Amino acid sequence: MTTTAARESTELTVLRIDAVLPQPYDPAVRRFEELVPPADLARFGQLGSWEAVRELAEINAPHSLMIYGKIDVTGLMATSPSGWKCTEYLVGNHVIAQRMFHQDPAAMLHAPLRMVLYADAAGRTHLAVDRPSDLFASYGNPAITEVGRHLDGLVADLLELLGA
Repeated sequence: MTTTAARESTELTVLRIDAVLPQPYDPAVRRFEELVPPADLARFGQLGSWEAVRELAEINAPHSLMIYGKIDVTGLMATSPSGWKCTEYLVGNHVIAQRMFHQDPAAMLHAPLRMVLYADAAGRTHLAVDRPSDLFASYGNPAITEVGRHLDGLVADLLELLGA
């Protein structure tokens, strides 16, 4: 018996935002992590209702965004000849993401968002992120696209708080 799986491809054009921050790398990382705290996944997992999850998300994420993952790229690449300072983050808010997940679980390919803080060769600190509305517009669903636009605003707010 032979089966053929259906496949669909979507071409995607994305604007990458690469903002220079005023702080040196280490203070910028500390400030970023103050503004975007880690998600308390254990505590979220203990809650018994979606309303309780919403309430905790508001407390956990004063600027509507939380860190779901952090990769110390500098440490991983320490023995390479590169020499860059870099940290990668998975950033989002699962209460916001639920609005997309409800429409199409494939949208979780881009939620949480990937953000990278890095220092360039001149020592300037950057925050790089793909524009959320571009990522989520690729699903062809106006409700998902609207969430992407909302996330654009949250990213813009974060950049402003970081002094970009």
